[in-house]
Amino acid sequence: MDEKKLSTRPSEDGTLVGDAQRHEDKSKPAGTLDHEEALKLENPLTGKSREELKADVETFCDRNDLGEHRELFFKAALIAQTKDFESIQDHGLTDDELAGLRDERDHRWSQSRTLYATAFLVSMAAVVQGMDETVINGANLFYPKQFGIGAKTQHDTILLGLVNSAPYLCSGVFSCWLTKPLNDRFGRRGALFISTTCAFLGCIWNSLTNTWWHLFISRLFLGLGIGPKSATAPILVAEVAPAVIRGALVMQWQMWTAFGIMLGTVSSLIFYNVPDRSGIVGLNWRLMLGSACLPALLVMIQVWFVPESPRWLLKKGRHGEAWQAMRRLRKHDIIAARDLYFTAAKMEVEAEAASKTTSPFLDIFRVPRNRRAFYASTIVMFGQQFCGVNAIAYYASNIFSDTGASDTQALLGSFGTGLLNWVFALPAFFTIDTFGRRSLLLFTFPFLSLTMFIAGAGFYISDPKGQLAMVITGIYLYECFYSPGMGPVPFSYSAEAYPITVREWGMSIATATTWIFNFVVALTFPLLVVAFTSFGAFAWFGAWNIVLFMLVLCFLPETKQLTLEELDRVFSVPTRKQAAYGLATPMYKVNKLLGREAYRPSLIDFDASDDKAEIRQIEKRTDGNAV
Repeated sequence: MDEKKLSTRPSEDGTLVGDAQRHEDKSKPAGTLDHEEALKLENPLTGKSREELKADVETFCDRNDLGEHRELFFKAALIAQTKDFESIQDHGLTDDELAGLRDERDHRWSQSRTLYATAFLVSMAAVVQGMDETVINGANLFYPKQFGIGAKTQHDTILLGLVNSAPYLCSGVFSCWLTKPLNDRFGRRGALFISTTCAFLGCIWNSLTNTWWHLFISRLFLGLGIGPKSATAPILVAEVAPAVIRGALVMQWQMWTAFGIMLGTVSSLIFYNVPDRSGIVGLNWRLMLGSACLPALLVMIQVWFVPESPRWLLKKGRHGEAWQAMRRLRKHDIIAARDLYFTAAKMEVEAEAASKTTSPFLDIFRVPRNRRAFYASTIVMFGQQFCGVNAIAYYASNIFSDTGASDTQALLGSFGTGLLNWVFALPAFFTIDTFGRRSLLLFTFPFLSLTMFIAGAGFYISDPKGQLAMVITGIYLYECFYSPGMGPVPFSYSAEAYPITVREWGMSIATATTWIFNFVVALTFPLLVVAFTSFGAFAWFGAWNIVLFMLVLCFLPETKQLTLEELDRVFSVPTRKQAAYGLATPMYKVNKLLGREAYRPSLIDFDASDDKAEIRQIEKRTDGNAV
């Protein structure tokens, strides 16, 4: 294809974005940024002369008591503007500064200890999150009988579901909405400390209860430590990480949550054989529920040894503290100055863009571009729960026990699900930006559906060993396909889909969505087993994975490696056009697999192509070559 004739950037699923689209349609979709505004958000220093940049730097330094660092910040601003420090050596970069910049360029993982300490803090917060979710798995084998709700009746099943799902009810309805006020008032570290303290106290409270309703209340309290933590920890690491490794560090949240899920099953195995002592009934399950307080305590201690987010400090006008924090987070002062100045300049442009929106929350629903991002984000957040993963995470021990497995075998089987969930989260580092978010989901959903049906079909095998083998095979294969797809994609996609003007509210809605439907799954799965049998419960989620495949196919445009302006254009394509484009995808993929010549216009070109004649015109412009 002659790139001079059609200056676009193709993606694997055929989405093309670039200069050609800008020339074809210069209209600005309602509620979105125009070309100049998008470029300013990408790099607010673009287009400024050196004289203008120097004046801005001097004003910045004088206004924020950083006058002694004028020369350093000017060199840093030039680097941030050009992205090429080798081209500005004539402005006095020292040998030490050049060495630091070259080390960063050539060894992207060569970062400060403080940065890695912060990443470790966030990883441990994720471990807390995972353990909070799965320690109940092993406890399910014991506390229902002790509290008189262990019968397979509808009444007892509802109570069991309520107790297990209580933290997610609290998170979805209440605590996730505390994220913004907690962060505004106490900062990222403060919000993380408060939410983790609630998790710490909640775990201890869980272990001291003696009735089902007391355990229900204590688990509601535990939800105060889940909602704000799940939003704040990724924000903290995203704001302190250098751009070159930001994606990898942010994804640590998902990977170490999976590790925490596995650790929760390990805790169940460790404490399974602990006998009752000194009149304490159910000491084993109490220790299981209380064990998650240990990583929570570690996070509460760690949080005091890492700096606050420089971006949050800049937002509060505490530039001196932001400078000191950034110096701790970077290996060299020139890098710290570059990142701090660029962040401050970008925040000014973001504030200007946000000021044009009088009601960010309402704009999510009344602006078509934002509304489509809401549809897409809600689909993936809903899908993360109704793909069935947490039915396995919370009830794996019960599932394996229903096949006739002993308690020990059931706990070992649960450990296997946690281990696979963690191990297969690792490929997400290499696939999410290579294959794209949409492509990963479209590839994995059919396997998620198939493996659910395989696991459910195992319950029809009469031989107990064969039944257990079939069920465990289906569940283990399910975990292998879940972790690189529905595991990392929902949060990554939701963070990208919304424009900066409504992103905070958009992510609040996304987080609430995932926790509310998490609550629904945790509450209803035992009821599904009673009403539909075990096979029916698995078939229910198998069917939902087919529905989710169609929803992703029709309403989830790819966001991989797109700029802010390109994202605006993609989400401005009318919904019916997105659906039509998605429905045409399977035939294109089939033709491509069979080696046939297959032309695929971009989503934006497809929007302009109302009939085959128009497509032929586009094909003619591209010399008839397949995209």
